[in-house]
Amino acid sequence: MSFKSMIQDMKGELGSISRRGFEGRFGYGMKSRSQRVVEDFNASGVDALRQSCWANMPPELLRDVLMRIEESECAWPPRKNVVSCAGVCRSWRDTMKEIVRTLEVSEKLTFPISLKQPGPRNTLIQCFIKRNRGSQTYHLYLNLSQASNDDGKFLLAARRCRRPTYTDYIISLKADDVSKGSSNYIGKLRSNFLGTKFTIYDAQPPNSGAKVTKSRSTRMVGMRQVSPKVPAGNYTVAHIAYELNVLGSRGPRRMQCVMDTIPVSAVGPNGVAPTQTRLLSGNLDSFPSISFFRSKSSRADSLRLGNLSTEKEEMLVLKNKAPRWHEQLQCWCLNFNGRVTVASVKNFQLVASVENEGGGQEQQENVILQFGKVGKDVFTMDYQYPISAFQAFAICLSSFDTKIACE
Repeated sequence: MSFKSMIQDMKGELGSISRRGFEGRFGYGMKSRSQRVVEDFNASGVDALRQSCWANMPPELLRDVLMRIEESECAWPPRKNVVSCAGVCRSWRDTMKEIVRTLEVSEKLTFPISLKQPGPRNTLIQCFIKRNRGSQTYHLYLNLSQASNDDGKFLLAARRCRRPTYTDYIISLKADDVSKGSSNYIGKLRSNFLGTKFTIYDAQPPNSGAKVTKSRSTRMVGMRQVSPKVPAGNYTVAHIAYELNVLGSRGPRRMQCVMDTIPVSAVGPNGVAPTQTRLLSGNLDSFPSISFFRSKSSRADSLRLGNLSTEKEEMLVLKNKAPRWHEQLQCWCLNFNGRVTVASVKNFQLVASVENEGGGQEQQENVILQFGKVGKDVFTMDYQYPISAFQAFAICLSSFDTKIACE
């Protein structure tokens, strides 16, 4: 048997295991309880694997085969074979953990933790957001093909929760399980009453210096802060502010994003942004395919950190790129390179602020995040280093919120 046919045979068997045990997607089609998922997987995938020729493969050969699978399956949906390999057993997980690189390096979204990692440098990851006005939900997808009108690869979901004095956008890894008490909860966006100031909270610490913020969902028991539903914290990662339009003049919105956990040096040639490498315990109990991201090691070991100290090093500040007035069209215009087709006050591009020390002209023209309308309830979202898909999605959600004082 040739090595090529061996890999094809392995992919076919993995595909069979994946279909019977679990789907290689970030939460879609998964059962609600992790025990039921593990039982189903054990009943189908593990038994099938033990009866196959791959059960006692030498480590060197296994690594070579898995490396070839990872290199060949570059895009979704074939990329699900990589997720399937990581969910077979511990030895396969450990091997895949060494093979699959961070999103910054590989430029490939693979496991859910990729959504918390900074995007690739000098390359925009193209996504789109679908809004459901009736249910007040927003779904983020990865573009699979520019020519396709079908849904892409599902990534994240958010639900708008209006309160008397503020609004929350709960962000989850599962489309049909969007609540803060869920194990799929990864963070939220909170606005003030006017919809002019927003704060992005992460459910797990983005860096070693992160401090948990008290919220209405936590309570004090003795001297300890306890969450009644899920052990997820509120770690501030960014602040968003929209400029007040006191005079009521017509024109584009002005916004500024202060990235609390990203140093301004991250946008430089050799800059480093904090990179999470595993989802901590308490999140994603129903994801057997990514269980190798969780271990009994300390939380500090789960993060690859830059030397960020918000007290000593300046934070990265992003601002919207100023549009230009087009005399012939009689409107404000930005160059989205064909990614935006409908004029809207929600459209924006974010670049590094000129106030950031050492920010050159090239860095200030480099678009880090762009968001724009292409249909009635469809919007594109493209992002790159040093922000993550989670951070980009939260920033874009702020544009959906009503802003009485800004328009």
